[in-house]
Amino acid sequence: MTEISPQQSVRPPRAGVVVGNPKPASRTFQSAVHVVEQLTGAAPELSIDLAAFGSGLLDWSDAEVGAAVEAVRGLDLVVFASPTYKASYTGLLKVFLDRFPSNGLDGVVAVPLMLGAGPGHQLAPEVFLKPVLAELGAVLPTRALYVLDSAYDDPAAYEAWLGSARPRIRSAVDGA
Repeated sequence: MTEISPQQSVRPPRAGVVVGNPKPASRTFQSAVHVVEQLTGAAPELSIDLAAFGSGLLDWSDAEVGAAVEAVRGLDLVVFASPTYKASYTGLLKVFLDRFPSNGLDGVVAVPLMLGAGPGHQLAPEVFLKPVLAELGAVLPTRALYVLDSAYDDPAAYEAWLGSARPRIRSAVDGA
C-alpha cells in the first residue's frame, strides 16, 4: 500500500454547481454553493445558473450551453440543484440535463439538491431528480438532499446530511 507523504498533496476535487432556478442568484444557488464549500472546503470551480442561458437552453446549436455541458462533464463533483415546482424539479434543469448524451455524467459524483416550502416534498429529489442523474451515469453515493426554503441559509439545516454524506462522497470522488 502506498502512503502519501506530508510533502505530497492530494488534488482537491474539481467541483461545481448547476442550478435550475428561473430566478438568477437564488436561494437555491446559494444553497448549492454552500454544499460544495462544505464538501470540499473551497468555492465551486464552476457555477452554472441556468437562468442566465434563457432561450439558448432550447437551441441545441447554442455553443454557450454546449460548452457548459462539456464543462460539467469534466468535473469530479457536481451539486445539481432546483427549487421544488409542482412536487418535482424545474423544467429548466430538465432541459439542461436533456443536453447530456447517454452516460454523459459517467464518473461524475452528483449530489441532487432541492429546496422547498415544506416537508411534504422532502422525497422529491430522491424520487425525481436522482433517477435522472443515475440514468446519465452519475455516481450517486448518498441520498439526495432536501432543504426548506426558510432554512437555506442556516448551516444547521445541512449538518446531519453533511455528516453522513462527506465520507461517502469523499470516497466516491477518490475512487472515480
